[in-house]
Amino acid sequence: MKKIRIGIIGASGRAIIAKRWHVPHNDESEVVAAVDLADSSLADFRSWAGADAWTSKDYRELLKRPDIDAVGVFTPDRFHEEHALAVLESGKALYLEKPMSLSTEACDRILLAVRKYKVPFMMGFNLRYHPVVLAARDAILAGRIGDVKAIWVHHFVGAGGDFYYHDWHATREGVHSLLLQKASHDIDVIHWLGGAYGALAAAFGDLDYFGGERPDDLTCPTCDIRDTCREAQAPENPRQMCVFRKAVDIEDNQVVILKLANGVKASYTQCHFTPEYVRHYNVIGDKGRIEFFLERNEIWFYPRPEKDARLAEPATARRDPAERCAG
Repeated sequence: MKKIRIGIIGASGRAIIAKRWHVPHNDESEVVAAVDLADSSLADFRSWAGADAWTSKDYRELLKRPDIDAVGVFTPDRFHEEHALAVLESGKALYLEKPMSLSTEACDRILLAVRKYKVPFMMGFNLRYHPVVLAARDAILAGRIGDVKAIWVHHFVGAGGDFYYHDWHATREGVHSLLLQKASHDIDVIHWLGGAYGALAAAFGDLDYFGGERPDDLTCPTCDIRDTCREAQAPENPRQMCVFRKAVDIEDNQVVILKLANGVKASYTQCHFTPEYVRHYNVIGDKGRIEFFLERNEIWFYPRPEKDARLAEPATARRDPAERCAG
């Protein structure tokens, strides 16, 4: 089998996923090249890919290399369309980190290019490979809870300030919405477990905590309240922009309701200033319910009791012991 040689565009942040592709000791795949504008990101890439790994600041040079079979795109969201179209046109297989792009029109252009150039294409919805999501999917397909009728997802993003409001993620220009940038993972899982895509949707949200009147050029190291601010970043963190600056304009507290094409009803809530970081799922079928927490890697099954059991214990339902998923 031919070893797949991979290059990446964008060598920081979610590019950490590419480390899993780098298996030079066997015949599967090897990450041999990277493009990034930051010298520090390229240096970090060479630290795990090898000192002789090829690097550049121009992604066009990467796409000219005949020895590159596939390319992973990990750049900021607003550059996804440009980079994805260039990779597809080059004829190389494409892994595109979510979201696909910031508008439906841009997504359509990417999909048209996929069909035109007929190269392998994959979106970066890595939660589909999470052990507990796979366990839930297998249970649903096995009929363990019957036909799925409802899915509820609550995402408590306790690290929201660190992840999204100290840098370019905090503006509509950068991400359009965190329902696109962040929640796209969970909405994809809702579609996958629910067995269909959304047909009706409604959503609303507000900027309830972050944002404010602080100067846009204010950073944590220069802030006069850095010693008492609960959102102050550690000096070694590369994201240092003030989360309460004027430019912040994306919602931090959001609610979504969905009706899938097959009739499944779903809801999704996302809050970026909760105390903890938790993804909590409930999948309800006509024969039972699945509940799981991604971060805990645990899943529970609640079978609907038989008629006699319901009459004897109308206020209770048996919960099977938690199953710990490998991963």
